[in-house]
Amino acid sequence: MKPIQHLIDGATAPSTSGNTTAVFNPATGDQSGELVLASVEEVDAAVASAQKAFNSWSQTSIATRTKLMFNFRNLVAEHAEEIAQLLTAEHGKVLSDSAGEIARGIENIEYACSIADDLRGAYNASASTGVDVHTVRQPLGVVTGITPFNFPVMVPLWMIPNAVAAGNTFVLKPSERDPSAPLRMAELFQEAGFPPGVLNVVQGDKVAVDRLLEHPDVKAASFVGSTPIAKYVQERATAHGKRVQALGGAKNHMIVLPDANLDLAADAAVSAAYGSAGERCMAISVVAAVGDIAEPLLAAIKERMEKLTIGDGTDPLSEMGPLITKESRDRVASYIGSAVDQGADVVVDGREHSFDGDGYFIGVSLIDKVTTDMDCYRDEIFGPVLSVVRCASYQEGVDLIKNNPWGNGAAIFTQNGGAARKFQEDADAGMVGINVPVPVPVGYHSFGGWKDSLFGDTTMYGPEGVRFYTKAKVITTRWPDPATSKVDLGFPTNQ
Repeated sequence: MKPIQHLIDGATAPSTSGNTTAVFNPATGDQSGELVLASVEEVDAAVASAQKAFNSWSQTSIATRTKLMFNFRNLVAEHAEEIAQLLTAEHGKVLSDSAGEIARGIENIEYACSIADDLRGAYNASASTGVDVHTVRQPLGVVTGITPFNFPVMVPLWMIPNAVAAGNTFVLKPSERDPSAPLRMAELFQEAGFPPGVLNVVQGDKVAVDRLLEHPDVKAASFVGSTPIAKYVQERATAHGKRVQALGGAKNHMIVLPDANLDLAADAAVSAAYGSAGERCMAISVVAAVGDIAEPLLAAIKERMEKLTIGDGTDPLSEMGPLITKESRDRVASYIGSAVDQGADVVVDGREHSFDGDGYFIGVSLIDKVTTDMDCYRDEIFGPVLSVVRCASYQEGVDLIKNNPWGNGAAIFTQNGGAARKFQEDADAGMVGINVPVPVPVGYHSFGGWKDSLFGDTTMYGPEGVRFYTKAKVITTRWPDPATSKVDLGFPTNQ
């Protein structure tokens, strides 16, 4: 059984804690690795390595940082297929989804390659007589990222490139469920030429997380995961004086107006609800079908669902893989059962789809006539389940979004420009799609929701990410007038 270790100070660091946990292939149910779990002392060693590296890395020129970031970008692109294989083997998502995840991560490396522009300060000459004022942005120090299982490559790349390019050093704590892909990425980081200690990886569980959140030398913490844990991370980290950006859960709605292009809306609903088995915070969980489009839309979605190929993510024919764990699969199945008990109409029941072997598979589900008091609506299911709420009007759909505790993403499908323009103002969410079901911003914007989908100081990556990983310093200078100087300056002073 292959051991999956830490990476500290530029080298593999076997654990001495004696604590391990199994890593599984979700498509087969077989154990594929043994993950070491860090002790407090091992977390301290990683932070000490990062602190030592910061002293010199923060003084390294922007030109050198940018050159190394370009090297890293090229290595990730060169090894994308290898990383995708590792990702699929431990997460279960199909290879095309893994490749897409890596591509979106590379966008963020590319953005960090232009860090010089974001670090450019502001300057005012003669703010007062003989007084100049300018602003510079400086790195924080050691920062940490605690990342989720559902995007084990992309989410670390939301954090690491901006943080490191800005002059910080980084300690990554990836998910225990699929740690091999982020670890391989960290190895490529070393190969790119970054000094030892600039990026360290500690494998671990709550022990490692809590130590990182309380360690006095860690200046900021980034997190992506469920809302309860995001709240916990924010509270614990801020109690220890740290900056925090913590992204939580979601219940993303897609309003479909009667004038929408039916094929476009149905295609979007299927890909957004069932892609990556619904295990993504930007998945569409609820379709708000307005007026008489409900029946034809349901029929079109159902027709597309029946054509989906579900299987091992390494099979090129598979369009959806398994869930991450057996417990996740069983929890998703329980929501379908509760929907029946609470009066919804299960149009397609994923529990009826049978699979060979011991993988954590479940079929896709479509639930109609859902109301806001049902468990399948109120909870974040995080699986391949799409709920349909029938609405009498546009405003009723908008109110669903407004009254939901989460505010990650929202979308509308319509051919009416006025309705689309109104929706982008009305939608109570941080990311909005117009005929786009999963409105994840490109790398040079920033990612983050509202309400219970975001806790802390800023959103992720892009300009907001750079601001999060830097602090502003304002410098005011006054120099004596050369005309009054008693020192011979070697040039006329009355000019």
